[in-house]
Amino acid sequence: MTVRPYRRVLMLAALPALALWGAAGSALAQEAHSLLNVSYDVSRELYKQINPAFAEAWKAKTGQAITINQSHGGSSKQVGAVIGGLEADVVTMNQATDIDMLASKGLTAADWRKRFPHEAAPYSSTILFLVRKGNPKNIRDWADLARPGLAVIMPNPKVTGNGRYSYLAAWGSVRAKGGTDAQARELVSKIMANVPVLDGGGRGATTTFTQRGIGDVLLTFESEAELIETEFGKGQFEVVAPTISIDADAPVALNDKVLAKRGTAAVARAYLDFLYTPQAQDIIARNNFRPRDPAVFKRHEKRFAPIQLFSVEQQLGPWSQVYKTHFADGGSYDQVMAGIKR
Repeated sequence: MTVRPYRRVLMLAALPALALWGAAGSALAQEAHSLLNVSYDVSRELYKQINPAFAEAWKAKTGQAITINQSHGGSSKQVGAVIGGLEADVVTMNQATDIDMLASKGLTAADWRKRFPHEAAPYSSTILFLVRKGNPKNIRDWADLARPGLAVIMPNPKVTGNGRYSYLAAWGSVRAKGGTDAQARELVSKIMANVPVLDGGGRGATTTFTQRGIGDVLLTFESEAELIETEFGKGQFEVVAPTISIDADAPVALNDKVLAKRGTAAVARAYLDFLYTPQAQDIIARNNFRPRDPAVFKRHEKRFAPIQLFSVEQQLGPWSQVYKTHFADGGSYDQVMAGIKR
């Protein structure tokens, strides 16, 4: 994880302040601000485009320059860093439990979902399969991932939202078709037995699959598929959409403790509000994340797999309970991994 240091720059107006502002009380020059957005692993390219667009809009509205610094890594690791003192003004994660953890420590409001539209999730994604050219193992759906001898690459569900969504997508694919939790556990156990290595983030898993050449299939966010092709070469991989997958919301929140300390509350809120604007929603869609704006989604719908989606809450229950059931110490994930014979 790389974090660039905060920078605060004082910019002096070129013309006399009275001419600019018309009052002695506004005679100070415009001050540039910085924000730190602590985010999850696979949102790098998205915010590389969002940030300059917001900075331009903010400068046009207020006259203030703004620098937005980014930190990326496995989502749970990132949240742990913020709790440990990393001074994020905002967090943009891919799982509600990460924000709930911040709320439990008093860093953001308990009702953080009500602060922004769509329960504070300006976009979503889903989990798809990336296979090697020609799909030599004929991988089509979740059940195929359980076949003996197959190598499945995914991030660690203990520390990454990508990994948790992949795990829950497999589990929920059984439940959504009328299966029981016992049947879901059986499928997930077979899939996890086929995972040769668990990386600490989505980008690490991508590197394992694409550059190290390990695995027959990569479980990844829909938003990553085109980016992987662009970065590692067209025609080397193919995207496979399972018949059903999970609706992966990407929630955002303000870090109230840091905002109060740094005096950045107004610009931080404006930054997260900007994510819901048509301009930002279009950037989101062009990066293959699913926008909330229906008109923007309609313009870009060919980018998105026409598959059946289910939410965590629909199939598995409230996120707080799902986390305890599956990912807390001694939960289903630990039980599944303990039962795997290597």
